[in-house]
Amino acid sequence: MSPPAAPPAERPGLRQFLGVFRYSRQGIALVWSTSRPLTLIFGVLTIIAGVLPAAVAYVGQLIVDAVVAALAVYRDTGTAEYGEVLQWVLLEAGLVIAIAAAQRGISSCQSLLRAQLGQRVNEMILEKALELELAQFEDSEFYDRLTRARREASSRPLSLVNRTFGLAQNAISLASFAVLLVQFSPWAVLILVIGGVPAFVSETYFSGAAFRLFRWRSPETRMQMYLETVLAREDHAKEVQLYQLGPEFLERYREIFRKLYAEDRSLTLRRDAWGFAMGVISSVAFYGAYAWIALSTVLGRITLGQMTMYLMVFRQGQSAVGAILSSIGGMYEDNLYLSNLYEYLDQPVPEHAGRATAGPSPDDGVRFENVWFTYPGADEPAVRGIDLHIRPGQSVALVGVNGAGKTTLIKLLTGLYTPSHGRILLDGLPLIEWDRATLRRRIGVIFQDFARYQLQVGENIGVGDVERLSDEAGWAEAARQGLAAEFVETLPRGYRTQLGRWFRDGRELSMGQWQKIALARAFMREGADILILDEPTAAVDAAAEAEIFEYFRELTRGRIAILISHRFSTVRRADQIVVIEEGRILEHGTHEALIAGRGIYARLFELQAEGYR
Repeated sequence: MSPPAAPPAERPGLRQFLGVFRYSRQGIALVWSTSRPLTLIFGVLTIIAGVLPAAVAYVGQLIVDAVVAALAVYRDTGTAEYGEVLQWVLLEAGLVIAIAAAQRGISSCQSLLRAQLGQRVNEMILEKALELELAQFEDSEFYDRLTRARREASSRPLSLVNRTFGLAQNAISLASFAVLLVQFSPWAVLILVIGGVPAFVSETYFSGAAFRLFRWRSPETRMQMYLETVLAREDHAKEVQLYQLGPEFLERYREIFRKLYAEDRSLTLRRDAWGFAMGVISSVAFYGAYAWIALSTVLGRITLGQMTMYLMVFRQGQSAVGAILSSIGGMYEDNLYLSNLYEYLDQPVPEHAGRATAGPSPDDGVRFENVWFTYPGADEPAVRGIDLHIRPGQSVALVGVNGAGKTTLIKLLTGLYTPSHGRILLDGLPLIEWDRATLRRRIGVIFQDFARYQLQVGENIGVGDVERLSDEAGWAEAARQGLAAEFVETLPRGYRTQLGRWFRDGRELSMGQWQKIALARAFMREGADILILDEPTAAVDAAAEAEIFEYFRELTRGRIAILISHRFSTVRRADQIVVIEEGRILEHGTHEALIAGRGIYARLFELQAEGYR
């Protein structure tokens, strides 16, 4: 039989094999920093558990020899001298109890460390996510790295420490056994060590193959997780049922499983077959040594007690060698998986050097100067040469077909993206020079794909200003400004009503009601002097939208207000209207000026108005 073909990835050579272990130090340091007392106790118990088995084997020899001596005395004198035998038996019992206590302590340390470490690693993954740029979240390769990091990452550092300590424990045991076994023959020690090598080579090879398979199929694993979400989430249930998508998606889910299972089955069968073959070699080595020791006893070269000890030492030594080599192979595997975690954690994060909290020209407002932007991986720019000036107190409407670049401009203004060329200024200062937190506190924005949090009503509003998340008076005022107060007060527990279906007693809102919650969220940020509404009222009727935006204009006097909407009956109220197409500004002016110009805006306005006649 031949080892399995590796997935598309380079097979590791010796240098790569050794290089993988560079993550051991980081993994052990991570466990140490998670709980120093537990790690220290773990280490001490490991040493105890490593030394005592050899002591048990040695005491076992003394017991057998004491029994043989007592039998000889009994035959010669008829007197039973069993005091020494009982002494050694009691000592061995004490040693065995100590080993059991040490093993139980090790198990307790592992369980406690596992819980703490799982939380710590997950926090590290989430903390890193908070540092990343929006562009990274829109990259499929990033999601592959995130998926690989989250799967098994919380268990691998502890597994690495367990195996490292297990390696130390078995190395101590093996050294103790070697001291005893070398008295019989140094060759016995050599046979003991060499007998475990074939199984180690096989196991290490297949550990690497399993890891390469794991990395290779991350996209399929993500697709399977996505299909689970679609089939089991309430926000997809309506379409899944109405379009009868369930059987189709379930079959895709099964097909991915069948593909992954076939790969796992092939690897498992080959791994076990090679492991069995290599294990036979170890067994042959053991029983060869067994015969050697037995014959030496028959020939009178060693005592019966020594034979018992050497057989026990050789058997336990063989287990120790196997455990040592298995630990090394397991450490190699753990390092491979830890590489996923640190590959994710080591992703570069752009430095935000801006520290400014105020600009030199507070009356200048917002300026776009020849701004270009291309999304990562895209061939064509989404925004092309945008020049735009919005003064404080002005309202601006951005109009254009879907995909014209309107939302991209908002993402650039809020600092979610950095222009590929040109610059954006606020109060006369480029955005890149602003302190990121200060900038974002000045902006209140609701995107068309706003989040619907599975939280209480008040908290859904309060997230608009995290510093006032629990401010109940602030909830009520923001809800009033966002026209949500009227329906919120009719809910069973008012602002304490749980929203969504994920938790007990959760209530679902209509899309129009959710949009008013989102609108209220924007008003939570009282210090914001730039308010942006990106299609926030698409789910309400035209009359309600007109009312909302008229109210919005009143509330935003003295602030910059930016509105994206496809309803020109609302757009016409803005101080400036900017028509965007294919990332460029084609027209710019008031409603009256654009209608008089008989251009794109006038044509679109007439087409929409025709629908109401």
